Amino acid sequence: MADIQKTVSGPLVGSIVQGTSSTRFLVFNSKTAELLSHHQVELEQKFPKEGWVEQDPREILQSVYECMETTCEKLVQLNIDISNIKAIGVSNQRETTVIWDKFTGVPLYNALVWLDLRTQSTVELLSKRIPGRNNFIKSKTGLPLSTYFSAVKIHWLLENVRKVKKAVEEQRACFGTIDSWLIWNLTGGITGGIHCTDVTNASRTMLFNIHLLKWDAELCEFFDVPMDMLPDVRSSSEIYGRMKSGALEDVPLSGCLGDQSAALVGQMCFQDGEAKNTYGTGCFLLCNTGPKCVFSEHGLLTTVAYKLGRNKPVYYALEGLVAIAGAAVRWLKDNLGIIETTEEIEGLAEAAGTSYGCYFVPAFSGLYAPYWERSARGIICGITQFTNKQHIAFAALEAVCFQTREILDAMNQDSGMPLTYLRADGAMTNNKFLMQLQADILYIPVLKPSMPETTALGAAMAAGAAEGVGVWSLEPEDLAAIKMERYEPQINAEESDIRYATWKKAVQKSVGWATSQTFQTGFSSIFNSIPLGFFIVSSMVLLIGTRYISRAP
Repeated sequence: MADIQKTVSGPLVGSIVQGTSSTRFLVFNSKTAELLSHHQVELEQKFPKEGWVEQDPREILQSVYECMETTCEKLVQLNIDISNIKAIGVSNQRETTVIWDKFTGVPLYNALVWLDLRTQSTVELLSKRIPGRNNFIKSKTGLPLSTYFSAVKIHWLLENVRKVKKAVEEQRACFGTIDSWLIWNLTGGITGGIHCTDVTNASRTMLFNIHLLKWDAELCEFFDVPMDMLPDVRSSSEIYGRMKSGALEDVPLSGCLGDQSAALVGQMCFQDGEAKNTYGTGCFLLCNTGPKCVFSEHGLLTTVAYKLGRNKPVYYALEGLVAIAGAAVRWLKDNLGIIETTEEIEGLAEAAGTSYGCYFVPAFSGLYAPYWERSARGIICGITQFTNKQHIAFAALEAVCFQTREILDAMNQDSGMPLTYLRADGAMTNNKFLMQLQADILYIPVLKPSMPETTALGAAMAAGAAEGVGVWSLEPEDLAAIKMERYEPQINAEESDIRYATWKKAVQKSVGWATSQTFQTGFSSIFNSIPLGFFIVSSMVLLIGTRYISRAP
């Protein structure tokens, strides 16, 4: 953070980071990538029924205004001229769905959050509409038919909310993911607001053809979504419009990326085969596959990574998720009580130095990619009289690393481009012992940026690099100022493979615990939408409000 009276040279770029639990606004020096100031506002989530998760779009919008104004006030207090802010980027929670009246600007219903489960019956009905339609959807979108994505949320709103249905019939309705809702309002709303989104967010709706980079009429017909309510699709780096009010009036909004794509850009994963992993409650892994779509044979998603300019090529990514990462540490704290704070696990694990044959498989709600085994349950095995809480702490961190290796192995097989290093971000990366352990288990280097706000940085980079702004270069030599902590493997490859093979043996021990009766619960239907069920289950962990995820970029 800049000191009071510090001289700041060069243009600045602002970044809106609108997440599920909070909104932030951050300002960076475009020459050094230094974070100068920021402000954060926590957000309320509403749970009107079991499995339903909503947010108030007006609260989200207000939080953005509050964060921007407060950050500008902080900059003034630091004697930093806010007129040097030359562009603003937007990064957002993906898939969350808002429909509003374009004439009044009023949301027609609360935002349906990405982890909302109310559309499970909708998914089941749609899956029966035409046999084999799931493959048809995946071939166009890279996504399976699932509650996770926006199309089924729009379908549910049209079927169940009279105000939405009427507005659509009268051609008053606008749909958008959170980026669209924000950009429309920030650029004028009912007085000329720009109704647009970018390719990364569009690719998470299940209505967007990721090959043609446009809304797909056949998909819209299948989901009964009128195309005239959809936003214009732009690149991730161009001027969409200008701020119409506030301290930053007339500053261009010129960058837009879904949060995981923003982190990929912020981690500078611009080459084929480069990957980043965001360590929070779960872990989001994205691997850049270049300008070609790679469809997974191992339960991963294909998505648009970024398109950094109207005339620039589109890049794609494979995406996977470790469902239980920081959540396992939280479980040791809240359920077993072996630590009082999540930070304590680093010291415990480091004191042990090894698990002494103890392996922890946190299959709390089944196994996900690459297994897709819903009968599995969490186990701790290999316990002897010598085993203590230090060994269990070590095994919990090691489980995060083993799960990451499983996903990266799947990515290597799907992409044909074995990773030579992994970039890491998120709150768990503050645990240096975990980072070293990850390098050992993967047997490749792990790189962690010294500036942890990679999601915000990615949106700022896209905004600053836009044509007509041009204050941020994305050339590799100009990005060298962003320093990295590097963790090299400290064990030999044979030891890494032996430990990984033993982990896989433990995984097999976890299979078959749940009986058929177990699946008569509300969670059974989640797995019908595999491979996205793992996103939903891990998302429910998010609702506990873990420290890890609330602090993750």
